[in-house]
Amino acid sequence: MSSIIQLLPDHVANQIAAGEVVQRPASVVKELLENAVDAKATDIKLIIKDAGKSLIQVIDNGVGMSVTDARLCFERHATSKIRQAEDLFSLHTKGFRGEALASIAAIAHVEMKTKQDQEELGTHLIIEGSKFVSQEVAVLPKGTSFAVKNLFYNIPARRNFLKSDIVEYRHVIDEFQRVALAHPNIHFTFYHNGSEMFNLPQSNFRQRIVAIFSGKTNEKLVPVQEETELVEIQGFVSKPEFAKKNRGEQFFFVNDRYIKSGYLHHAVMAAYDGILKDGAQPSYFLFLSVPPHTIDINIHPTKTEIKFDDEQALYAILRAAIKHSLGQFNVAPILDFDRDATLDTPYHYKDLEGVIPTVQVDANFNPFAETQPTKSYSGSGSNYKKTEIASSWEGLYVGLKQETETFSASSNFSFENEEVTSSLFDLEDAEPTIHRTYQIHKKYIVSPIKSGMVIVDQQRAHQRVLYEQFLVNMTVHQASSQQLLFPLNLYFSKNEMELIAELQLSLMNTGFVFEETQKDHVVISGIPVNITESEVSLVLEQLLSDLQDGIPESSFSQNDTIAKSMAKSLAVKTGSYLTEKEQENLVNGLFACKEPNVSPFQKPTFITMRVEDIDKKFAL
Repeated sequence: MSSIIQLLPDHVANQIAAGEVVQRPASVVKELLENAVDAKATDIKLIIKDAGKSLIQVIDNGVGMSVTDARLCFERHATSKIRQAEDLFSLHTKGFRGEALASIAAIAHVEMKTKQDQEELGTHLIIEGSKFVSQEVAVLPKGTSFAVKNLFYNIPARRNFLKSDIVEYRHVIDEFQRVALAHPNIHFTFYHNGSEMFNLPQSNFRQRIVAIFSGKTNEKLVPVQEETELVEIQGFVSKPEFAKKNRGEQFFFVNDRYIKSGYLHHAVMAAYDGILKDGAQPSYFLFLSVPPHTIDINIHPTKTEIKFDDEQALYAILRAAIKHSLGQFNVAPILDFDRDATLDTPYHYKDLEGVIPTVQVDANFNPFAETQPTKSYSGSGSNYKKTEIASSWEGLYVGLKQETETFSASSNFSFENEEVTSSLFDLEDAEPTIHRTYQIHKKYIVSPIKSGMVIVDQQRAHQRVLYEQFLVNMTVHQASSQQLLFPLNLYFSKNEMELIAELQLSLMNTGFVFEETQKDHVVISGIPVNITESEVSLVLEQLLSDLQDGIPESSFSQNDTIAKSMAKSLAVKTGSYLTEKEQENLVNGLFACKEPNVSPFQKPTFITMRVEDIDKKFAL
């Protein structure tokens, strides 16, 4: 019987491996940038076109490669990072598998130019689908240039799974930011479709954060620093008042490698316990330096997850370090129940000497004397004058009886009638007050109907009402706007500004008026009539959070997403008290909607209870 198991050809194996390494253009950007960093480059340029679908090019001034290395680097499991299995536990570089370039070359057109500093000429290679097309000697500058063109050209099904250019571009920016934050000592430049998006000169960590996330970031940051035998922590966290709805600005770096860790994120949130609003997420940029042998970074294909030897101790140290920093910079309140604040010495008293009070006693003072002269008592620098009193206390009441007798009942005085009436208005003919709605636990509204009663969820009902209002305004283009006396300046990161630019037309249809749009902020001079000025930033933050996975391409889907997000932000929340008039308006508005049964998120807005159902409860 013939064997049915056979070795796969190299080009097929490379395409299969590419499925793990290369998921989208951002994956290629990550691998090439990390290779440039490992090559000890001090200047790295990233150039992409069409969000990386047409071109991804990384140019560095690193050590370069020889002719042999240039050819060998595209072979599977060929790497300069490790030599034996023990090296996996003492890694100081980014990549080490030796599969990245081979996988990229299997699914794209790759052009590589490289030259070492001591060599006069470099090497120019062209590869298409794992096949070497040409290899030439060329005059090149020091370093390496990788150009990856037409990604997934030979796997059209995979190319069709790519998202829109906006979504893929955001993923590329995410990968670029992670590498750029981890290495502030390297000059990074980023170009997209011929336009310069980022120019990050060599700087310190704080300056790099501000350069990437806009100028207002500087005033948000609180430094964190802690050094122990187990870990060294450096970085910054944000002040609680600058917390956002989304988790976009949260970065952990372990030994200069970006990682994701829900366990460490929980430690950060525990440090903010009690000083954040519900649903708010703080920003943090934290560097953790640990001995390489205490971590295992080979547990995930993308190397974004790490296994620590002692996670519990690391959790406690991280939480304590952040909590200490927040308290040290007066960001978090410090409670000390053993301390009496009234005993604190004011600053303007700290150098003053105490004054000893003096007391003067009059030895000739007789309290039983008929008359007393004026005396002066001196104590603590103050004087008290005692006036002469009557010769006898009985004299104080002399003539009191005669004075009171003058005000007799026969006197010609008229007094205002002090009779208190039971009511200011005669209510005999008035209609009795009828309560049509009742609020229960500040969450549900109960309204009687002929067959029984309706119980309405106030938050979901308001979401449905607002959702249909916003949707009509955006489709009919008749939204009304209220002008602000003082325009609002709202600052966002470059990622968020890209989203706002795409959504600007739809937001204008809801009632927003954009007076000015800059690279890092927008100026809003008008807002929808049902939004207060203080709610604008919350609405936009919620909208950006809901669109993290991308903006729908069709205009209707885009309007639908915006209407849902704004309705969620502005709807009355559970726990809010509503007056009877507000309750009635909400119930009437709900049943005037086209689809009153469910909220915009397909949750029921109300339930009905018939009298028969209530009777059955009592019959038990």
